[in-house]
Amino acid sequence: MSEETFRVVLQTVTAFAYAGTVVYAALQFRGWRKSQHVANFTKLVELQLQLRTMNLNDPTLAALDPSDVPGATTEEIRGYFYNLMQLSLFEIAWFSHKHRQLDDGYFASWAASMSSIVKRPSFRSMWQNDRTKILDHRFRIYVDTLINDTPPLAAAVPLDSPGNDSGAIQIFAPPFPGHSLPSKSSQISATR
Repeated sequence: MSEETFRVVLQTVTAFAYAGTVVYAALQFRGWRKSQHVANFTKLVELQLQLRTMNLNDPTLAALDPSDVPGATTEEIRGYFYNLMQLSLFEIAWFSHKHRQLDDGYFASWAASMSSIVKRPSFRSMWQNDRTKILDHRFRIYVDTLINDTPPLAAAVPLDSPGNDSGAIQIFAPPFPGHSLPSKSSQISATR
């Protein structure tokens, strides 16, 4: 190999090393920027949580704007803001997962927990009120889908049929998608 060829090869290797360093630095900066974006979002939601905690601890603060939770009792106000706080925590998990800051397995546990929470009538009632929710529009769509795909809690109703001395109750439970119930329609009898 001649000295001229050696110099060209050395310059090429050096140029690739510099280019690799620049690309690596750009990728690191992009990752840092994404992490900072998630951290900023999390901080804003934490500030919302602090305001909601104040309403949870002192429901009279909610009376400052009665349109937020109109005609509600102290316990209803507390329940409303408790559900809102759970929603805020899930929004942080959703946003972090969306930006690849939270792995799929851990997010799946959050989603499973939220699927249980969205069954509650109090949560569904809170979700209908848009006054006190500041949410990413994509998160709203996600939660709407989660609510629509999750049946509400079953309602237990005593059987009032004549001659029923068994003390049984009838539970009206909508079937889960992809599952069928063994009895007629979606009615299940259980003993009290």
